[in-house]
Amino acid sequence: MKIIIVGAGEVGRHLAISLSREAHSISVIESSEGLANDLAEQLDANVIHGSGTSVNTLLEAGVGECELFLALTSDNEINVMACSMAQKLDAKKVIARVHPSLQREEWLFDYRSHFGIDHIFSSERLSAIELAKFVRNPDSLTVEEIARGRIELQQINVHEKSETVGVSLKDIKVPDRTRVAAITRMGVHFVPTADDVLQVGDLVTIFGEPRRLIKLAERIQYTKSLHSDTRVVIFGGGEYGFSLAQMLESWGCRVRIFEKNPEIAQSLTDRLSNTTVINTDATLLAELEEERVGEVDFFVATTESDEDNVMTCLQAHNLGAKNCLTIIHRADYAQAISSSGRHFGILAAVSPKNATRRELERFITSDRFHVVRKLGQLEIIEASVNKASIVASKMVGEVQWPEGCVLVAKMRGMHGDVPKADDILEPGDTVYAMVTAKVRKDFLKLLK
Repeated sequence: MKIIIVGAGEVGRHLAISLSREAHSISVIESSEGLANDLAEQLDANVIHGSGTSVNTLLEAGVGECELFLALTSDNEINVMACSMAQKLDAKKVIARVHPSLQREEWLFDYRSHFGIDHIFSSERLSAIELAKFVRNPDSLTVEEIARGRIELQQINVHEKSETVGVSLKDIKVPDRTRVAAITRMGVHFVPTADDVLQVGDLVTIFGEPRRLIKLAERIQYTKSLHSDTRVVIFGGGEYGFSLAQMLESWGCRVRIFEKNPEIAQSLTDRLSNTTVINTDATLLAELEEERVGEVDFFVATTESDEDNVMTCLQAHNLGAKNCLTIIHRADYAQAISSSGRHFGILAAVSPKNATRRELERFITSDRFHVVRKLGQLEIIEASVNKASIVASKMVGEVQWPEGCVLVAKMRGMHGDVPKADDILEPGDTVYAMVTAKVRKDFLKLLK
């Protein structure tokens, strides 16, 4: 696959090296001559010293034949402009890395449609999502977002005391616009029909808007997945910490942020509505003791310093914090800590680079659809409704969907939801479906 990457900073360099090992044709555009020369010595790729917003540079990189264009600098304007230009110059897919503040504004303005960008993401928000999975629902085996974060996927086990045991899916009164999309039983993954019955120990994959989905998860798991009195301390008020606090406070967690910079602390106080911001240096053991960190359910370290993050987690664990999570910027260190961190009190370590790589891996395909995630023999497919397709302008319930396929989400513009039978599929809608490999082609034919 021919891939162009703009920006050889930490994220761009990490991805370029990773993809070059997989026999892709990589071109990297970097404005810093020193970084460009350094990267050229490290990998077998076309490294160009120039600007990603220069037409001549884009043409030199072969943008017209580009199958995937990734703008990964730390500058919003460069990334958005480079992607918009690449799209006009016939790049097939264009993806921009942005600051999380711009991504939060997508509720107000559709940057993607306006600039012709296929996908927008922020490394900070991806990392915060990874951390939030452990805090919001520690009993779930998997928690992921699809449809621009409007819909959540969870994988949970059916508890023996659950009221859903022995009940067919059609008789389970699930919350509106939630869906049981897959069941794994005895190692076999399948898309269930309305007549299938849940059994003890089943691994169930469910979809829905997060606030609604949590109610279904609680019924199946026979447990509270998130209590309003969950106590969380976040060490570091930068974008990682701020994004995480925003996610958690909306769920009723009792969140505190420790931030030693008084100006940042004041800004956080002004921007967060239900989070307590404490202007203190959390690297000091005395401060952790004074703030009674040993009593919290989760201690999450999110600063730019890997050393401070790990050491404060160790201190919090020694004081009695139940669970410790951390951001680790060096991907190799994050893997090591995730593998053995539980031995010294760290539940998980999240790497922004790895989170970004996982986010972008689903676009590394020449197909006109995206495999969002694979679940054993099943796949979550993202595709668009073509104007001339069989399903265009029809209600979901009118379509004869192939057996082994179930719609789990639908996006129209900025709005996303789990579709109901009387929802109409319009040309240009983006749909997400859980499918078996056997019926993938049949599903895609309906949309073409």
